[in-house]
Amino acid sequence: MRALVVDHTAAAHLALAEVPEPEPGPGEALVRVEAVSLNYGEVKGATSPRTPDGAVIGWDAAGVVVKAAADGTGPAEGTRVVTLGEAGGWAEQRAVSATRLGIVPEDADFAAVSTVPVAGLSALHVLRRMGPLLGRRVMITGASGGVGRYAVQLAARAGAEVVAISRNPAQAEGLRSLGAQEVHTDPGGVDRPVYAVLDNVGGQQLVDAFAAVQAGGTLVSVGRSSDTDAVFPPDALVATDGRHDRSIRTFFLFADPATDFSADLTWLATQIGAGRLDPGISWRGSWARHAEAGRALLDHRLHGKAVLDID
Repeated sequence: MRALVVDHTAAAHLALAEVPEPEPGPGEALVRVEAVSLNYGEVKGATSPRTPDGAVIGWDAAGVVVKAAADGTGPAEGTRVVTLGEAGGWAEQRAVSATRLGIVPEDADFAAVSTVPVAGLSALHVLRRMGPLLGRRVMITGASGGVGRYAVQLAARAGAEVVAISRNPAQAEGLRSLGAQEVHTDPGGVDRPVYAVLDNVGGQQLVDAFAAVQAGGTLVSVGRSSDTDAVFPPDALVATDGRHDRSIRTFFLFADPATDFSADLTWLATQIGAGRLDPGISWRGSWARHAEAGRALLDHRLHGKAVLDID
């Protein structure tokens, strides 16, 4: 079968190649992949010399079950699904555990639902960790990115007063249409404290966002797209203004205590299919154009999700 593999001599360090078909384990279904979405972290990881040539990467993929799991778990052959994995998604076929597979509505676009696994699940699980959000101010940095756009929509639906941060002023109107009540280009421009922060950027934005957190509030670090250090001044952790007991937490989806993502994947795919969530696809094309999409992600020229159709 064909797959996108790491090739450190190629543009964006990826190339189409023939690889062996996956051999599903007893609790895994074999899925014919129709579309995949790209995440900055995995595209960046492909450029690392620590990732060997020939590796088949890819976290997000949507398609059709061609062979159900041998142990009887998961959906039957012919079921439309969206899948999550730590590798192997950017290929014509993928073996995936039933616990990382959600059912896709018949009328849903595979490209749209392929954006759900990493971005949608990360936003959903981080917001749940924040507790009840009704009437509370929640800041989302990197709000025009994949995780950020889902977080803005889900937080607004939970009743939060969403404060969106995007370095691109042109994104303001779109973020407000998704539910943001305030849009700023930098956390330093926020004039009232927030209950919680979902940070996708890291670096100075993380430092400035933490400065806006109220007493008892939390910042959850999800992404580090800035690729810069977060350096706190000496007084950043001194609550001289009474804002005590603030915390910084980290999040990594594949280390989440929730071991079965199937129900959440199905719910998110259903919301996409019903038009209640906007997947935010800003680039879509054949997987033969992988270098173009990967380069746009690495150069921070994309706001939203990039999707490759497997053709």
